[in-house]
Amino acid sequence: MSSLREACGVFGYYSNSQKSVADKIYYGLTSLQHRGQEAAGIAVCDTYGDKENVSFHKDLGLVSEVFDTNRLNALKGNIGIGHVRYSTTGDSNVENAQPVVFRYLKGTLALVHNGNIVNCDSIKEELFNDGGVFRATTDTEAVACLIAKMRAKTGSIEEAVKISASRLEGGYALLIMSPRKIVAVRDPWGLKPLCMGKCGDDYVFASEDCALTAIGATFVRDILPGEIVSVSKKKGIVTDMLPRTAKVAHCIFEYIYFARLDSKIDGVSVFKSRFEGGRALAKAYPVEADFVTGVPESGITAARGFAAESGIPFEIAFHKNSYIGRSFIKPTQEEREHAVQLKLSVLKDVVCGKRIVLTDDSIVRGTTIKNLITMLKEAGAKEVHVRISSPPFLYPCFYGTDVPDNSQLIANHNSTEEIRKMIGADSLGYMKLEDLEKLAGNLNICKACFDGKYPTDINRG
Repeated sequence: MSSLREACGVFGYYSNSQKSVADKIYYGLTSLQHRGQEAAGIAVCDTYGDKENVSFHKDLGLVSEVFDTNRLNALKGNIGIGHVRYSTTGDSNVENAQPVVFRYLKGTLALVHNGNIVNCDSIKEELFNDGGVFRATTDTEAVACLIAKMRAKTGSIEEAVKISASRLEGGYALLIMSPRKIVAVRDPWGLKPLCMGKCGDDYVFASEDCALTAIGATFVRDILPGEIVSVSKKKGIVTDMLPRTAKVAHCIFEYIYFARLDSKIDGVSVFKSRFEGGRALAKAYPVEADFVTGVPESGITAARGFAAESGIPFEIAFHKNSYIGRSFIKPTQEEREHAVQLKLSVLKDVVCGKRIVLTDDSIVRGTTIKNLITMLKEAGAKEVHVRISSPPFLYPCFYGTDVPDNSQLIANHNSTEEIRKMIGADSLGYMKLEDLEKLAGNLNICKACFDGKYPTDINRG
């Protein structure tokens, strides 16, 4: 099995006119910056020009750091795709930044990817045996090479994508750009989000609908699990489906943490999901306290839900430095811990002498919440009662969420009471597994990181 587990944001824009779309992609990616802060990239093509005119730029850093006005102006094309990336155990270097762009027998190909391919190793081995050469250490490059291989044997990019995607196991949202088309694909399990919008006569694809709003596009619909959508000047929108043998299993972590608060994914409001999570915690673990607060940002909405259900007032107890990135998606533990200290400070006048309910979205390794409890008690808090809006993480995620191997999961080898003592909380309550279903409405969800029931065969490398 590949050790690379990454989750990112993808954005694509297809204009039916000759206008340049790089700026649209820039703004779309900026609105998806929460999904990845290590690298960013854009590739564009002019469908009115020759078929070899793909141009691209990618580098390490935030979208605003990778692109300036000159960079964007140099990207001439009326169709394009873009990407923001974070890695977990993979290398953080420019070779692993996306889009993947190359020339091959049939012309040019560019691809961006959110997720992780479980059977990547076997696909890479096959491509190696066929003479394939890889520069990066991500599964994204292997997917692009597989599509190129299949395109050399088929009559269209759509056919090549369908054959290739039907062989992939894992979570993925793919955007593929050929010289005249953009093709969007979502995995058959619906693990990774992908939606479609319109901006006038233009078509837009994005990991979350908040990116559509950012450029003034209108949400059309979510791409269905296993659906392939292609758009071209000649045929407009054409849809197809991968062979459907999989049971849909939407990633619950999108609602718990990963997605932006103003997004809707598969018809479910992220805000409402987190609010209901807080309500469920208040019912399951009542406590006497002076106020409820949340860890910014994803713990805040659960705190408001807890307050609404319990009747305990909600207060802001932390000041957040908005210019520091999210600690969860830092690639190393040292960076994560340092980022927590830089980005949050306690409002002493609020917490001194108070009994506090502190909500957060998860406890993975335990270091972040321990540091925050220490900060609150050093500021004079009498009690800190922790409520977590997800069950204990017991198993690693293989589909693109930064849940590490069992040895790093604090709940895998400690009881709730042991964890409570380790983090210094006065009480600790996790979301009950049965309450987790409420967070995603009527959707079938993947909760393998909590119950070990994976929707795919994770033993296939």
